[in-house]
Amino acid sequence: MSSVESPDKRSLHAVNLALAANTGLAALKTAVGILGHSPALLADGINSTSDVAYNIIIKAFVRLAHKPADADHPYGHRQFESIAALVVGAFVLTTAVAILWDAANEIYDLAVGATAFARASLGAQIVALFTVAVKIWLTRKTRHIARQTGNLAIRALAFDHRNDIFSAAAASIGIFLARSGSPFFDPLAGALVALVIFKTGLGILRESSGDLMDTVPTRELDELVRAAAARIPGVLALEEMQAHRFGPYLVINLTIAVEGGLTVAEGDAIAAHLERDLHRDLDLLRRVHIHYHPLSAANTPPAGS
Repeated sequence: MSSVESPDKRSLHAVNLALAANTGLAALKTAVGILGHSPALLADGINSTSDVAYNIIIKAFVRLAHKPADADHPYGHRQFESIAALVVGAFVLTTAVAILWDAANEIYDLAVGATAFARASLGAQIVALFTVAVKIWLTRKTRHIARQTGNLAIRALAFDHRNDIFSAAAASIGIFLARSGSPFFDPLAGALVALVIFKTGLGILRESSGDLMDTVPTRELDELVRAAAARIPGVLALEEMQAHRFGPYLVINLTIAVEGGLTVAEGDAIAAHLERDLHRDLDLLRRVHIHYHPLSAANTPPAGS
């Protein structure tokens, strides 16, 4: 992948990689899980099947997020990226519940003797280990793209790949123990897979819903903006700050206080100076709106307080 590709192309590249890998892994793990008598690998195959479904959805949402701004959406359509991350989280939670239910049924059937123990095959063990290797590579690749683009949907995708490392490792351990003569460990591994998946899904939902609910500014952003304001001569106070996220981008609204004796042009020059510094310091800042009004310097705390 070329280093000069746009963030949108890099995001689609990550989605396409995930879609291709998960499609192959879903078919392989499901088939070998059934034929190789491994509930843990079958559970992981179901997980990969759900991955394919929401990879397709992510791809659609990422493409929608590329649409330019219009009269109804003056800041563009980047919120589709947060919606895509929300969809990922919902799929992950649903998959976790389904896998946990199947594992519980398998454990119960073994406990009451309703099903005979069939030892998992060596092929199931090899496929589980192969999945771990593939997902380690995908996690590193997708995290790198997420850091480059700031795309929440790709960040969620990286978390899901990391989640799959744990689930495939748990399946591999369960298969190994079951092949050693402990049949309960295979479905128990499937249950552990479900719990790890569930925790990851909750984390994805928390982050994506926070962005949709405008839970910004973060402390880091607040401190950065206040420090920038404190460096500008003529800014007596930063009285109010609001920030809105549009995908990876930010729009910031500020209210600053300036000396009452300044002309309109002088106040505008101070606001423009602050705007330039914020655009320099924040790579993903789309727009800054600054309102300034007169305030007595004698009764005003410094801008960075």
